[in-house]
Amino acid sequence: MNGHVLRMSGVGVRRGDSRLLHGIDWVVEEDDRWVVIGPNGAGKTTLLRVAGTQLGPSEGTVELLGEPEGEGDVFELRPLIGFAGSSVAAQVPDRQLVLDLVISAAYGLLGRWGEEYGVPDHSRARALLSRWGVAHLAERAFGTLSEGERKRVLIARSLMSDPELLLLDEPAAGLDLAGREDLLNRLRRLANDIDAPALVVVTHHVEEIPPGFTHAMLMRAGAVVDAGPLEDVMTPANLSAAFGLNLKVEYDGERWSARAV
Repeated sequence: MNGHVLRMSGVGVRRGDSRLLHGIDWVVEEDDRWVVIGPNGAGKTTLLRVAGTQLGPSEGTVELLGEPEGEGDVFELRPLIGFAGSSVAAQVPDRQLVLDLVISAAYGLLGRWGEEYGVPDHSRARALLSRWGVAHLAERAFGTLSEGERKRVLIARSLMSDPELLLLDEPAAGLDLAGREDLLNRLRRLANDIDAPALVVVTHHVEEIPPGFTHAMLMRAGAVVDAGPLEDVMTPANLSAAFGLNLKVEYDGERWSARAV
């Protein structure tokens, strides 16, 4: 391990009288695979936006890839941080071709607007689409895709620039059972790839924790309930505190599940 890719110290985010985050201390090392779990309104997406340079903290400090946030060039940092989520999907024009959407991410763009790309970029984009099971969609318009297809295309896009940190905001949300299991299997392979970037996945559901992930952060009301190695954090007491519900938690050696007692 050569060092951390993300460090937050005392991070808080305020919007008017609302505290979206407060007192966040978090370190992500380059070979970590994190899952961030909590109920609606816990601050998970806000946390990811801060980590992805999309939102500055109201208090505390953020260090990304060895650069204190605010001191480096954010436009140089962003291609090194892959991000996929509904906020990205909402910005993509329906007519944007899938291949163009993926290939343009090599230079931090959201879609292709007439610029030229070389053979290596085309080869990488098509290889990523193939890796995520959507190579056959390369010439399709983004607006014609199903929810599951969009999720996988956006993950392929997030990897195009060969990032050092990959942030996935609820990648399994809205998927049916088959789509979810296919996605989790692909995330498992990514987690086990020694060349993959540090990973952070946000979810509401412990059943969506991909095998191979190493760490967990539980959140509630903008604060951390617990964070650390997955097995230490995923206790009935911690999950019950995060969700405000008495929960029974089970682990079968590969996948987690939880239900109300």
